Amino acid sequence: MRKLLFTGAGVAALVSASCATTSQEVRATADTQPTASTAPTQTPTPAANPLLATWSGPYGGVPPFAQVKVEHFKPALEASIEENRREIAAIANNPAAPTFENTIAALEDTGRRYGDVSTLFGIWSSSMNGPEFQAVEREMAPKLAAFADEITQNEKLFQRIEAVYNSPDKVKLTPEQQRLVWVHYTNFVRSGAKLDAAAKKRLGEINQRLASLYTDFSQNVLADEESYLVVLESEADLAGLPESVRAGAAAAAEARGKPGKWVITNTRSSMEPFLTYSSRRELREKVWRNYVNRGDNGDAHDNNKLITEILGLRAERAKLLGYETHAHWRLENTMAKTPERAMALMEAVWTPAVARVREEVADMQAIANKEGAKLKIEPWDYRYYAEKVRKAKYDLDQNEVKPYLQLEKLREGMFWVAGELFGFSFTPVSDVPVYHPDVRVWEVKDKASGRHIGLWYFDPYARPGKRSGAWMNAYRNQERFKGEITTIVSNNSNFVKGKPGEPVLISWDDASTLFHEFGHALHGLSSNVTYPTLSGTSVARDYVEFPSQLLEHWLSTPEVLNTYAVHYQTGKPIPAELVAKIKKADTFNEGFSTVEYLSSALVDMKLHLAGAKPIDPDAFERDTLGALGMPKEIVMRHRTPQFGHVFAGDGYSAGYYSYLWSDTLTADAFEAFTEGKGPYDRDVAARLSKNIFSVGNTVDPAEGYRAFRGKDAGIDALMRKRGFPVPGAPVQKKKAK
Repeated sequence: MRKLLFTGAGVAALVSASCATTSQEVRATADTQPTASTAPTQTPTPAANPLLATWSGPYGGVPPFAQVKVEHFKPALEASIEENRREIAAIANNPAAPTFENTIAALEDTGRRYGDVSTLFGIWSSSMNGPEFQAVEREMAPKLAAFADEITQNEKLFQRIEAVYNSPDKVKLTPEQQRLVWVHYTNFVRSGAKLDAAAKKRLGEINQRLASLYTDFSQNVLADEESYLVVLESEADLAGLPESVRAGAAAAAEARGKPGKWVITNTRSSMEPFLTYSSRRELREKVWRNYVNRGDNGDAHDNNKLITEILGLRAERAKLLGYETHAHWRLENTMAKTPERAMALMEAVWTPAVARVREEVADMQAIANKEGAKLKIEPWDYRYYAEKVRKAKYDLDQNEVKPYLQLEKLREGMFWVAGELFGFSFTPVSDVPVYHPDVRVWEVKDKASGRHIGLWYFDPYARPGKRSGAWMNAYRNQERFKGEITTIVSNNSNFVKGKPGEPVLISWDDASTLFHEFGHALHGLSSNVTYPTLSGTSVARDYVEFPSQLLEHWLSTPEVLNTYAVHYQTGKPIPAELVAKIKKADTFNEGFSTVEYLSSALVDMKLHLAGAKPIDPDAFERDTLGALGMPKEIVMRHRTPQFGHVFAGDGYSAGYYSYLWSDTLTADAFEAFTEGKGPYDRDVAARLSKNIFSVGNTVDPAEGYRAFRGKDAGIDALMRKRGFPVPGAPVQKKKAK
């Protein structure tokens, strides 16, 4: 998702931080971020550097992945920066009076080569990162930040933008053009365009330093993810693990030169199934500690001092820009508008979520006691005993479900859903280069007309040099500003790759994440706008997760499960009684998942509301969670020293609440389908596409949502979705036995 003119976040760091990122976000952030050097450099010819060549080939041109080498990045970035600098100067120094066409539209057409180079730079940062690339990343991050400031602090350029913004002729522009003027003007002002010379100089220094700190932070987390492994030496160490987890661990060991052994890597996709199924408590604790202590080991990769400096610089920057805190600056142009509104939502959900955790822990402790385990539930026990409770209360064993959740079949299911809701078809293609053999590509078309929509790249597997988690990218945004330009999007995951020829089986939670990220991709593929700045997922941070979270609902529809959830050995569809159990247990463990997430969001917000107060991250985390009444059996989903969303870039800083804010929309929006003819109601889907998925940032998100739903979303649907008491609703008393 693109955020225009996010001052100070390095391109690669921003990509690393986001659940969804676009080439436009990268370009604009870099346009906001940029180079300290003003000496002209000679532009290498495209033949000498493939990154500088215009994308060629089918589908309107594709990234030249097969030709890219790490040594190409620095000269390509420097050369494209110089080209972009000349483009900006031509606009700023234009002697003609400022107009929409010669200023705003002209600005839209700048930085195209720089955007392409930055996009591939971000891909390498998140997916192909190694020591050689990291050296380039460290060197270029502050230069990219400086170049971004150079643009937003260009007084002549801003005067022209301001003149168009204040012109009485603005009312003659189309609504989309007026929105574009507002976006550019607002983001320049928020990035310091109105500051005096001394303040601009200090702002530039802050942003360059932050860019370096973000890069160091993300590289430290990656180092800990690759260094802290748990090697299982014998069959005894595998006790309780299902065959799919064993196979993945064996493949991970083979890839790391340890044949005949098993490796649990330090990523969520490896950690979670081990903690869920391993009956070896001491090994569960070891795997858990490795994971939660990433960036917090007191060694060369410890992130605590970096976080303290980042928070101090952000607080100083906010004051320079005229805001009370970094949180107030970040939320000004979101749906929430203020930290107070975001906090009110989080606090309304926190109390019932913690109450639910108490119930969940009591259920788990009862089973542990019954089994004679002689233990108190600890964080490394939660997933293990939660599975036992699930089986006891709902007769549902996730090991029963997993054989029906094949990665490739679920991908086919996603394609089918996209066809039903948006009229898209997906056809595999092999005539485009990819950056790794694991990556595959599909052409997306409109089913009715056969019109080309875009390309979808899929990079599903974990590997060294690839950051953990799941995310979406847009390599190119849809636009029709200078002719029809179609989008290129990708989904990226970290599933553990099994043996060749064997299907990859994933958990229900992983399947939900798969649909979530595909929702981001569909948001980009559905885009139908004129200007690239407003395209696709380039919307407010607390709105961008709405389309992606909404798509998760379609995983559990009978149409998907009956056709695409088929047993990997027999090919038979998932039994109806098993689907019924899944539905019955729909809100099971909701206390855990909500508290795990919401604690991270609350700490994020409180860190950024603290202002200039020096902060010890570990102490602040501990004290804040204590004051909140954090259950001791759970840790934050993202502990502070590894919180890439917040500290590997500005992207989700003071903004991790966005997932909850978006889910208020998600829950209410899905009820529009259930109130209609069901999840595949064509009329509701058409309204969704018209008012939400296709409009990008051409309309205010609140207005777009009202146009779809006919009303604002309240909290009631969210509470129903999570199985929590609805505020003001009568309490249902349990009948006495």
